[in-house]
Amino acid sequence: MADSVTIPPGSWILVTGANGFVASHTVKQLLERGYKVRGTVRDLEKSSWLVQGIFKSYADRGDLELVEVQDLAAENAFDAAIKGVSAVAHIATILPPDGDPHKAIPLVVSGVTSILEAAIKEPSVKSFVYTSSVVAQSFCSPGDHTRIDQDTWNDKAIELAWAPPPYTPERTFIVYMASKTAAEKALWKFVDERKPHFRVNAVLPFTIIGEPLNQKHAETPFYFVKDVYEGNTGPLMHPAIVHNDVKDCALLHVAAVLDPEVKNSRLPAWGEYCNFNDMLAIMRKLVPERKFMDDLPGLSRVDVTTDYTQAFALLEKWAGQKGWKTLEETIADSLPKIQKWYP
Repeated sequence: MADSVTIPPGSWILVTGANGFVASHTVKQLLERGYKVRGTVRDLEKSSWLVQGIFKSYADRGDLELVEVQDLAAENAFDAAIKGVSAVAHIATILPPDGDPHKAIPLVVSGVTSILEAAIKEPSVKSFVYTSSVVAQSFCSPGDHTRIDQDTWNDKAIELAWAPPPYTPERTFIVYMASKTAAEKALWKFVDERKPHFRVNAVLPFTIIGEPLNQKHAETPFYFVKDVYEGNTGPLMHPAIVHNDVKDCALLHVAAVLDPEVKNSRLPAWGEYCNFNDMLAIMRKLVPERKFMDDLPGLSRVDVTTDYTQAFALLEKWAGQKGWKTLEETIADSLPKIQKWYP
């Protein structure tokens, strides 16, 4: 693909939150394609597994370096990290600690605008990709038949998040939805008003699961594979999801960074419509010797829909892949490490 891209292999690409689940897979795919990666992390010591473990060979030859950005929302936070890079994949975010919108929404928005301001001052930047979320478009609850398109926004989440106190714990996920909605809106407002010299795209994943590259990834919110495997029903409150394999999600980020034909796109990173009982059935098939919990009551299917045409074209163009990875492929890819770490 080197002859069809404006960012040739050997170029530096900035990936924020490089130690994260999606970001680490994006780093991996970029390195494997011959790109150099500068990854931002909040703590160099805690993220040393990237350069001393899984990607040590790349780090040793100078193709991977980490820089510390402790506060994503700080003004000029990314000015040093962005120097000389050809592209940016802004994957890091700030998760709400509770139901108080003041503790998350302005910070997530500031994180996006801060890195965009850094990018517009750096003439080497040719493309910018932001990791949004399907919840920036819809609540995606069963019974919601929204046809999601490029102009669909979850404005209701913003309204509910900013409703008067008390800021109870039940409002935390609403605040998360609102933060992703507000931040992505800020992204496109920046594009409309500032007319940056680089391409801008967003990737909007649904429920991301798949192979964890580090044990911490298996313990992040909404990973779910570990919870289903261990029978931990506490986090399994969603009646239905659409799974997205983390490798597909990372591949869409890579394509959105590199492909000169992708511009101003909101790319859906979806997959197979499912629920936790579907995951259980696959695990029983793949690990027949293990006793799993009984099926959960009251589960259903998500009813929202969207157009995968552009996403499918990119998966095929950049990996020769026809459509999304199946839920069974994703579970099979996840289980070896889950079994190793949680025997």
